Amino acid sequence: MKVNNWTHRFLLLGMLFSFTAAVLMATVLMSTAVIAQENQSLRWRGCGISKNAFMESCAEAYQKDTNISVLLSGGGATLGIEAAAEGGADIGGTCRACLKSRKENELDVKLAIVAWDALVAVVHPSNPVSNITREQVRQVLQQKITNWKELGGLDARIVVVVRRGKVSGVGYCTRLLILEDYDADYGPTAVRLNSSGPVEKLVERQPNAIAITGVSSAKKRELKVLSIDGKKPTVANIGSGDYPYYRPLYIAYKPQKNLSASKFVEWLLSPKGQTVIQEQGTVTLQQGKKLGSLYKHYEDVNQITNYAMISHSSP
Repeated sequence: MKVNNWTHRFLLLGMLFSFTAAVLMATVLMSTAVIAQENQSLRWRGCGISKNAFMESCAEAYQKDTNISVLLSGGGATLGIEAAAEGGADIGGTCRACLKSRKENELDVKLAIVAWDALVAVVHPSNPVSNITREQVRQVLQQKITNWKELGGLDARIVVVVRRGKVSGVGYCTRLLILEDYDADYGPTAVRLNSSGPVEKLVERQPNAIAITGVSSAKKRELKVLSIDGKKPTVANIGSGDYPYYRPLYIAYKPQKNLSASKFVEWLLSPKGQTVIQEQGTVTLQQGKKLGSLYKHYEDVNQITNYAMISHSSP
């Protein structure tokens, strides 16, 4: 059978079109597979206290449950909020609320309270002092008390070690809860460091040092944690509010724009996630169910996605 030139050309064009379509389809499928693979991880940045206290264990457990890895990096509470707001991370860890006085993008994220922490005064394990009052803590930080013998300890100069910055998680909460004045500052010769990890490590090495940090990470160090007004920062005392310096630990995220981040937050709030947090010695939402209504420093409750549940938990 003889095929004319036009028919032959149409057949060739048809074959070429089919081949091109097949190549395009294969490319789309490969791209989809790459995107799916990339989406099997989440980026978490922020609060070193949350990271060391329970987030590493939560990330490991979440990957076992979902096959989605959570890549962790520190940098502090402020960085955690900003990274979640600006897209530098899917989720941010923060131990302070978002502040209206800061960049506007701090208000572009939502917060979920996933656990409770408390600020604690920590010293070297060899320090004989075990208890101080709230007023003494203030005076030590502002270097109005400068010798350990004034607190019943040895005759030695107190080395005050602090987290630099007024808007860092520890810096902000120390002024809010301990100094009770956001504009207050530490004593002039206090050693100022850029994150809580180095602060804790220095106190581990320096026999005469004292610092403020979060109990959730302090208990994982070789540190002595002081009682305040006779109250030890135990899970029971923090959860009941009897220990004074309790504070929420938040996740910053964009629930409407990042479904993967929302699912991770849901997992953290689930019984499985809360069990992992509890196993690390951090106060869970159930253990701190009285604190939701007792805590008075949320800034903007409308920004907290689970505020209604937290604030209405029955004692």
